[in-house]
Amino acid sequence: MISTGDTLPNATLIQMGADGPEGVQVSDKTKGRKVVIFAVPGAYTGTCTTAHVPSFMRTKDQFDAKGVDEIICVSVNDPFVMSAWGDATGASEAGLTMLSDASSEFTKALGMDFDAPPVGLIARSKRYAMLVEDGKVIALNLEENPGVCEISAGEGLLDVI
Repeated sequence: MISTGDTLPNATLIQMGADGPEGVQVSDKTKGRKVVIFAVPGAYTGTCTTAHVPSFMRTKDQFDAKGVDEIICVSVNDPFVMSAWGDATGASEAGLTMLSDASSEFTKALGMDFDAPPVGLIARSKRYAMLVEDGKVIALNLEENPGVCEISAGEGLLDVI
């Protein structure tokens, strides 16, 4: 599992562009930049929608003040769902980047994948937030329970950076 001090693995995530889905390299997003990456178990799921995404919308200005170039939300959902969810929550309008890890490539490379068949979540991401500088993990807040959003919330990550 990824931890503080590690370099992020490269992977291709997907975002909605003007002409439809387009690949985005994690290395391109992080090279020479300070970014926050937070991951959720699923778009449109309860805690993700009511707590996790709003926490980064509320704290975006504080991250901007700390020199963060971009706040990225990653979920193992398709890019169409991530785009619609970004619009529905106001996250896209607030300046958050919604990226799809549809194949779970990035999530598995981080060692953050989990299954919860009773609630229909298969090959999903654990809930976490990290600060990454030039591809290196500077701070990592991982929730023990995917239904909880405390240390992985925007405020929780701000507390440790």
